[in-house]
Amino acid sequence: MMELVTGSVFYELALLLAVAAGIGLVGHALRQPLIVSFIIVGIVVGPAGLDVIQSSEPVEMLAQLGIALLLFLVGIKLDVKLVQSLGLVSLMTGLGQVAFTSIIGYFICLALGLDPLTSLYVAVALTFSSTIIIVKLLSDKREIDSLHGRIALGFLIVQDIVVVLAMIVLSALGVGGQDGAGAQEIVTVLVAGIGMVALVAVFIRFIANPLTGMLASSPELLITFSIAMAAMFAAIGDIFGVGKELGGLLAGVALASTPYREAISARLAPLRDFLLLFFFVALGAQLDLSLIGQNIPAAAVLSAFVLIGNPLIVVVIMGVMGYRRRTGFLAGLTVAQISEFSLIFMAMGLAIGHVSEQALGLVTLVGLITIGASTYMITYSHRLYPLVEPLLAPFERRNIRPAESQDGEAAQARHDIILFGLGRYGGAIAQRLLSRGISTLGTDFNPAAVRLWREKGLDAIYGDLTDQEFITHLPLSGAKWVISTASDRDIGIMAEDSRIAMIRTLRKHGYTGRIAVTSQRGAHIDELKAAGADLVLQPFQDAADQAVDFITGRERGEPVRLEPVPEDDQREIAE
Repeated sequence: MMELVTGSVFYELALLLAVAAGIGLVGHALRQPLIVSFIIVGIVVGPAGLDVIQSSEPVEMLAQLGIALLLFLVGIKLDVKLVQSLGLVSLMTGLGQVAFTSIIGYFICLALGLDPLTSLYVAVALTFSSTIIIVKLLSDKREIDSLHGRIALGFLIVQDIVVVLAMIVLSALGVGGQDGAGAQEIVTVLVAGIGMVALVAVFIRFIANPLTGMLASSPELLITFSIAMAAMFAAIGDIFGVGKELGGLLAGVALASTPYREAISARLAPLRDFLLLFFFVALGAQLDLSLIGQNIPAAAVLSAFVLIGNPLIVVVIMGVMGYRRRTGFLAGLTVAQISEFSLIFMAMGLAIGHVSEQALGLVTLVGLITIGASTYMITYSHRLYPLVEPLLAPFERRNIRPAESQDGEAAQARHDIILFGLGRYGGAIAQRLLSRGISTLGTDFNPAAVRLWREKGLDAIYGDLTDQEFITHLPLSGAKWVISTASDRDIGIMAEDSRIAMIRTLRKHGYTGRIAVTSQRGAHIDELKAAGADLVLQPFQDAADQAVDFITGRERGEPVRLEPVPEDDQREIAE
């Protein structure tokens, strides 16, 4: 049977995809990113496992296309306006984390016995975090729009820019390090690089918008063109010696200023993930399990540095800038892993001849450990924080930034109602309370929502109802009601019910007023009332009840007797 499989490229790929689907399903059940599953797939089907991939050329070709597409999607996000809009905290945290991680990591690698060049490569690889994984986890937890989520996304963009610069340097070093490569070859590469950048500038200025506007009438053609751009620029970059990676990146930059970049990015993301399967399979197939075994002690030390040191670096930098330790901790957890770019970076170093397969295996093992562990750390971040909160006290300044402070004028004033959540439902409640002259303090973990309410002249502060410290600093003594519009839809499978946690915190700190919480499904009403909720709001049920009251005339004092539907009509409806 195995001989039959290995006798055909199609059969090999079919078996590869079947194994990937099976291992991916197990990884999904364990809540692990696909990167971990794909690397394990490579080990299983590679020489160290089943050894079914005898035709390496198709896998290698698809892997290269996947890398080109990955860099293309990075480039399409690097709009000049986006880069200019990065906040100071994102810029300083991103650059500071990269600098400190690489410097400290370099000396750790030297202490572990690695040579200086390998230490430099490994240290730089440890600085990169996976934007794909972080965005997925924050989206699942509905924390993309939170303060720490926005800061994290900002410094992840900074990291992506550093990745680009590092790969450009590697491409130049690769040409300069070739046997017999002289000044002429290096100049040729530099000229080619400048020429490609100039071509992209001309394309952006005169061609990008009109061309994509015509192609957009056929979405399929627009996507085909985008893939062709990525592949062609990658090929041109490879021909002239600047590398497929830089070519794919420039192709993305060429389309970054068009109004269709988000649509292109969204449609190509699944294809990118599929093609990256082959990169990680090829990577896993190259790993020597005996070398991995030798790397376990070093990988354990470096993984501990990434899991603990990287978040701590972010906490320190954000603390110096005036952010609370909780915000720094939650943002810092997003850099507690290395990324797919770390592996690509090391693979480029291996191709150039700067590092050995053992170094690539070391970083891959660190990736498996840190990605797997950080996934659970981010998922359980709100439960993990109370355990480490006392240890983080030295890193928080007394003068907290205004966006972080709970002791501003709004938070100190007395209010009849304290409302958690200023979204559509919470905002509607706030407007009606204010229209009736009831003093209301609104809180939300989305800075944009807080800013919008402040622009309307209303009292609103930034805060998270899962933060016990935040709740205890609110002006609870004068509040008659505390209302939470967070529903069971906002509660992840792995997370604690934030509504029950809020109720317990309020009662624990002596709040004697009334508490109202929201439930969309109505499945936890008894639990919420048992925990101490005085009122459980059910938006859809409440609206339906009021609609029926209007229909039946109860609200107008006009009782209406609804006639039963005749049996013949019932039978006709059923049929």
